[in-house]
Amino acid sequence: MPDPLYLSLWFSSFELDDMLPHALAVMRQFSFSVAQPGITYLALHPVSWNEPTILERRFRPGVSAEEVVLIASDLLHEDYAYMFDAFWDLWVVAENGEWTQRPSPVKFLVHGLEFDEGVYQREGHIQVDLSLDSPFLQEEVPLTAEAGARVRANVQKLVEFSSKVEKNSGANARLLWSESEQNFAQKLIARLQKVQ
Repeated sequence: MPDPLYLSLWFSSFELDDMLPHALAVMRQFSFSVAQPGITYLALHPVSWNEPTILERRFRPGVSAEEVVLIASDLLHEDYAYMFDAFWDLWVVAENGEWTQRPSPVKFLVHGLEFDEGVYQREGHIQVDLSLDSPFLQEEVPLTAEAGARVRANVQKLVEFSSKVEKNSGANARLLWSESEQNFAQKLIARLQKVQ
């Protein structure tokens, strides 16, 4: 069963002036979709996720991370969360059974230190919502040579993004995790061993 997948990041300093520069550094490591490039949506949430948004903007076509961070910087508060939506291209099986690259949604969630009772402690100063883990596991797909190559390509994209973030964003801790009780890394290793 598909499971939501997240990359949580913590920084040694995440004061008000650090929040958006760190978010920009993370988004700069991301491999945006060719078909749907850039940031496509921005939302600012005050106090907690239960409160109505202060600002929402959709961008068609998408805009650069630098441009959207500049927009968000006009409303900078420690008790806000900033959500940036984007897409990256992952291999999936189409309805006709053919493999195709499709834009897959990703959300960058930036948690102010005072937002939602310090949710950053559990979920990270920045949490990257990678959507479902199914493109990386493809558990429902028979493992042909082509399927193995597509799964490895998706996993490689995930690993490259995570590694770039570790090296270039200033994060001092990261955690790739899913909502289920199962360890995603173990599920991934087991699946990759089958596609070798």
